[in-house]
Amino acid sequence: MSIYAAAVARYFEAWNAADADALAKAVAAAWSEDGTYTDPLADVRGHQEIAAVIRTAHEQFPGFEFKMAGDVDGNHHIARFSWELVSSADGSAPVAGSDVLTLTEDGRITSVLGFLDRLPEA
Repeated sequence: MSIYAAAVARYFEAWNAADADALAKAVAAAWSEDGTYTDPLADVRGHQEIAAVIRTAHEQFPGFEFKMAGDVDGNHHIARFSWELVSSADGSAPVAGSDVLTLTEDGRITSVLGFLDRLPEA
């Protein structure tokens, strides 16, 4: 597995963590301590703030899971990929996006720049 695919796998483990303990461990495994996450709805730094953003997504979309949409592309210490937020009940995916990760030498995330490509209608 490439450094890019491994980093994205840890990223999805964090986004799909089922409880607070698993989330804290997954965020710590995926991000550097001062790592950042920025998208149109959030701009946070550090494990606690990143975990809070993930918890908020779970509260807004209970019963949904983040899944890859395509392959991971990478060069130097940058990875990009697309994802969907998929309902476990009916397979619908009302939210989709693309993220760009900057990685440390050991493959942990230092920054995420997220873009929302599809949102549910208001």
